[in-house]
Amino acid sequence: MSAGFFVTGTDTGIGKTYVSCLLLQALVARHKSAVGMKPIAAGSEHGQWQDVELLRAAGNVEVPRDYLNPYALQMPIAPHIAAGQEGVTIEIAHIEQCYDRLARNADVVVVEGIGGFLVPINTDETTADLARALNLSVLLVVGMRLGCISHALLTVQAIQQTGLRLAGWVANCIDPDMLALEENITTLQQRIDAPLLGKVPFSGNSDLTQQVQCIDAEKLIQMIGQGD
Repeated sequence: MSAGFFVTGTDTGIGKTYVSCLLLQALVARHKSAVGMKPIAAGSEHGQWQDVELLRAAGNVEVPRDYLNPYALQMPIAPHIAAGQEGVTIEIAHIEQCYDRLARNADVVVVEGIGGFLVPINTDETTADLARALNLSVLLVVGMRLGCISHALLTVQAIQQTGLRLAGWVANCIDPDMLALEENITTLQQRIDAPLLGKVPFSGNSDLTQQVQCIDAEKLIQMIGQGD
C-alpha cells in the first residue's frame, strides 16, 4: 500500500515546495516511486503554476496534471478568497479521489499543503481538515527566521490537536542573516517531539542536486515504514 506525507509549514513563502521537492528527490535516490501533489495552488504566472511544475519534475511517476493539482487558482491570495472570486468550490472529497489515484501508482505520495496549517480552503474547512481527511502523517517545514520558534510550536500544537502524527520536521534556512541560527534549531529540537529530518542551508539558487544530501534519507525511509 502506498505511503504518504502531508507537508505543512510555519507560514507561506518559507520553502514548502522546495523542501517537498528535496523529499521527493531523496526518495527517488532510494529507488522509491514517488510523486508530489499540490491539491490547491494559488497564483499563476503566464498560465503556469510554478509549485506544481517543480513537484512534477522532482518525482519519477507520470500522472495527469489534474490529479497532481485538482485546484489551480489564478490569484496569489488565500485560497478560500481566490476560489470565491473565481467561482470555484474547493471540495475535500474531490481531493481525496485524486490522492487515491496517485497512491495507486507510487510508493510514496508527498502532499504539499497551501500556506500554513490553519489556512481556510473554503467557507467551513481549513488545510488541517484536508490533512485529517487524507489521514496522513505530517512533515513540518520551519522557515528559520526571527519568530520561528513560536510559529513552529504553535503549528505543532495545531497538528497535535487534529490527532495526526507529526512524523518529523525540516529546518529551512531562509534568512541568510539570521542571528543565533544553531541555537534556534537546538531549541526546536528540544521542544518538538519529532525527529529533525534535515537542515537546508540558505541558497541563492534552487539546484536540488546540491541540497538533497541535506535530507536524512534513512530517517525518511524509516518514517515510511512507521506510517504503514
